[in-house]
Amino acid sequence: MQETLSAAAVEPDAGFLPEIFTSLVAERLTIAGEFPEPEICYHRARGVEVSGWSLSDDGDRLNLLVTDYRGVTPPQSLPNSSIDTSFRRLGEFFVRAQHGYADQLEESSAAFELADLIYRQSATFETLHMYLLSDARARSPAAAGDVVGGIPVTRHIWDLERLWRLDTSGLEHEPVTVDMVAELGHALPCLPGPANEDHRVYVALVPGSLLAQLYREYGSRLLERNVRAFLQARGAVNKGIRDTLLKDPGRFLAYNNGISATASSAKLSTSDGLQEITELTDFQIVNGGQTTASIYHAQARDKADISQVLVQAKITVVDSTHIDSIVPYISLYANTQNKVTGADFSANDSFHIRLEELSRTIWAPAPEGGQRQTRWFYERARGQYADELVRAGTIAERRKFRMMNPPRQKFTKTDVAKFSHSWMQLPYLVSLGAEKNFREFMLRLPPEAASTVDPGYFSNLVAKAILFRRTGKIVSGLRFGAYGANIVTYSIAKLSHSTAQRLDLDTIWRQQDITQATASAVAELAVLCHEVISKPSGRVRNPSEWSKKIDCWKSIEELRWTVPAELERELIPLTRGRHVRPSVAQPDSGTALAGEDELIREAAKISADTWFRLSRWAAATGNLQPWQRSLAYSLGQRASARTYPTLNQATQGLRVLEEALLLGFE
Repeated sequence: MQETLSAAAVEPDAGFLPEIFTSLVAERLTIAGEFPEPEICYHRARGVEVSGWSLSDDGDRLNLLVTDYRGVTPPQSLPNSSIDTSFRRLGEFFVRAQHGYADQLEESSAAFELADLIYRQSATFETLHMYLLSDARARSPAAAGDVVGGIPVTRHIWDLERLWRLDTSGLEHEPVTVDMVAELGHALPCLPGPANEDHRVYVALVPGSLLAQLYREYGSRLLERNVRAFLQARGAVNKGIRDTLLKDPGRFLAYNNGISATASSAKLSTSDGLQEITELTDFQIVNGGQTTASIYHAQARDKADISQVLVQAKITVVDSTHIDSIVPYISLYANTQNKVTGADFSANDSFHIRLEELSRTIWAPAPEGGQRQTRWFYERARGQYADELVRAGTIAERRKFRMMNPPRQKFTKTDVAKFSHSWMQLPYLVSLGAEKNFREFMLRLPPEAASTVDPGYFSNLVAKAILFRRTGKIVSGLRFGAYGANIVTYSIAKLSHSTAQRLDLDTIWRQQDITQATASAVAELAVLCHEVISKPSGRVRNPSEWSKKIDCWKSIEELRWTVPAELERELIPLTRGRHVRPSVAQPDSGTALAGEDELIREAAKISADTWFRLSRWAAATGNLQPWQRSLAYSLGQRASARTYPTLNQATQGLRVLEEALLLGFE
């Protein structure tokens, strides 16, 4: 509750308290794997209510959120009558949306987008998951699901007590517990392998109906440790698996490779001298996500009879203290059908550790007219800020901690990806949502990234954070209604491109704020970006989906906008070098083939002045790798001396120039 109130105080334009509460809880549940990052759309009218929504990657599961926020301490009880009312109003919204409720809503509202989506796509939904979020304490768990608008429904209640357990459990998800007796009516027979100090392996034949039911109930949470499930959508159903399920399900066991799964603990029993699994805790499928999803889709979409389907399963029960060191290797070595790179596991922890270390030691300059310095607190793991605050001890020490580490200066891993990708002119990735954007950020992070994280990198990152958050306030003040988050990232990307990334980040760091000239430019760009985002082109009708397309960025990138004179005077200057034309001498024909010769000639046409300016631009803005800046300078020297570059220099140099042009270099 304090977090909700603090967010309202720090960001006056963040919305009403119920909206802020919904956003904070939704962020936690997204990280916990309950659903993809949702759109918050607080809408309440006679008989209907909705607070947010999200759609699964494969488009067959719609998640709807409704909030019962009371803001009372101590927390009140949440009676069953209130629970039933909330779910009934949420269900009524869905049914009305199926029948054209969008026509009664403002087109600029987020609720219109949801209602329009339901009207157009509800026939493709296989399940509807309803979530009740509340700061009260529920007396009983959610009632069994039913059918709303012809779609099977599963209900979830996240009350204050359950949220507290999630926050204090030290886990980033509530573990999936599989009670075999409850699910199958009997324990699961298994063959145990030899016992090891930190793990034990069991082999079993799992009914396909059990896997389908688990996937229906838990979705992506069941596959959190599966490399591909984590990195990409799982909508495509493997044709071979599907054909077997539809035409010859009795041979599925013979044809399919099976699954590899892990658990942190297992309960066992013995029957007729054979061991059986009665319960698995923290059950995860680390290889076989395609198999599991295919069985579920064949049953749900194609109405396949999967009663005969059996799947061989290798279940590794790993001691909880070793799960993070063993399970990634199980996933890596089990996924041998396609190459899996180290980046798939987001294993660049040293990058984040280094960032965390700097955030605890670097003091931000005091704002003009002030004396107090503060720190920007990087929360590498969820809950670190709250833990540090609790450890501060007394009320006075906590107050001191907050003064040194203001809540508004806390930022997370997903924030780093958001700030960086906006500046790198990848707003369509930022628009995918926090988690997906972070995955893309980690995939693009070079292995040596940690070595580049120094005080200069940190101060530039904080400057980008200040720019992003100040842009957010400016956009909120313009009151566009929906799509504010998309307008923010696109406005920054356009500013970055139009200024060739010459905005002075050092000045933003020193002043802990953007200049008035920058603020005015952001406001201008926000209006332009809103025009493009709110009016999708081509076959895309939904602005949120449109903003996720690279074509949306191309449309904004091509907008004609001149940097105002006030801002131009503040940009990092680039001193022009000598303009020397390349030599007319011919490359050595004996050392280059025709295609290679053309590459060398193309690189030789570029003036020394261009290469020198490129090198200075890259150094001044922090763009490109050191070797790329050095190569540009070397090519400038060769052009000045009227000598042709080598084939390798020409090839790499043209690539560097192309990359710089994409980043705004002119």
